[in-house]
Amino acid sequence: MRRASTCLALLGLLVLALPAVASAEEEAKIVKFTAKAVPIPKPGGGKWPHTGNCLGCGAAVEAHYEFSGTGYAPLPSNPQGGIPPISAVNFFLPAGTKLHPKGFGTCTDEKLKNFGSGVITEGKCPKNSVASPVGSVEGEVILESEGKAEHVPEKTTLQAFFGPGGALLFFTKGVHPILIEVVSSGKYVTAGGKFGPELKTLVPPVPTLTPTLLASVKTINIIGGAAIKKGKTLISYGTLPKKCPKGGFPVKTEVFFGGTNPLGEFFIPQKKAEATFKAPCPKH
Repeated sequence: MRRASTCLALLGLLVLALPAVASAEEEAKIVKFTAKAVPIPKPGGGKWPHTGNCLGCGAAVEAHYEFSGTGYAPLPSNPQGGIPPISAVNFFLPAGTKLHPKGFGTCTDEKLKNFGSGVITEGKCPKNSVASPVGSVEGEVILESEGKAEHVPEKTTLQAFFGPGGALLFFTKGVHPILIEVVSSGKYVTAGGKFGPELKTLVPPVPTLTPTLLASVKTINIIGGAAIKKGKTLISYGTLPKKCPKGGFPVKTEVFFGGTNPLGEFFIPQKKAEATFKAPCPKH
C-alpha cells in the first residue's frame, strides 16, 4: 500500500503537537444502504442488452452507503470527533445468485499498487479484468491547517478489478488534499440461509496527519458487475436468482470500524454496524 502523503512538508506534520482534547467513545452507524440490480455496464460506455433486473439474467449491483459517527479523533475544531475508519465490509447477495468467474481476466494487488488506474491503459492488466466502472468514495482526512488540526473532506475514485483465485480488488485513489492510493481485497464465500454469495472485503488503514490518525469514509457509490462476449454468447459474472421472494431480494451488509485486520492496525476498539435492504423484484 502506498502510504497517504501530503503536498505539505510531511515531516513537519508528523511532529505537530496536537492540543489535548477529552477522549470520547467512538460511535458509527449506517444511515443509508441500498443495493439494486441494474444492467451491466460496457467497458467503453453503454450497457449490455438483456441484462439488469430480470429473473435469471446477468446483472450488476448498484450499491450506495452513507455513514455517520462521532468520537474519532476529537479536536478543538471538532470536539465531537468524526467517523471512525472502516476496516472491513461484508456484502451478502440473495440466495440463488450465481457467479461465473471463468473466462474473466485478473489483475493483481501488486500491479494496482504500482500502476494504479493506469493498469489497463498501460497494458499491465487485461481489459476483461475490470469488474466495475469508476465509482466514488467521499471521505475525511485529518490535516494541519493554519496551525490547527482539522477534519477535512476528500473525494476519491473507486474501481473494482478481478483478482487471482476469485478475489475482488478495490482500488481507491484521491489527490486532494492528500494523495491516497490503496487497494482493498475481497473474496466471496457462501453465506447460507436466505443469502447466497457473501463478499468479505478487508480495508487497509490510511494514515493522514500521523500514522495513527486515519482517513474515514462518509459515502460509497459503486456499480459492481461485468460481462464478456464469447462469440455470440454473453457471459455475465453474476446472474440473478430465477425466483424472487415476496417483498424483494434480501441484501445485507456488515461494516466494521476500527480494530485490526491483516492489512494493519486501526488503534481504536472495533465497532460493527449492520443494514439490510430489499431489492425490488423484476416487473412482469
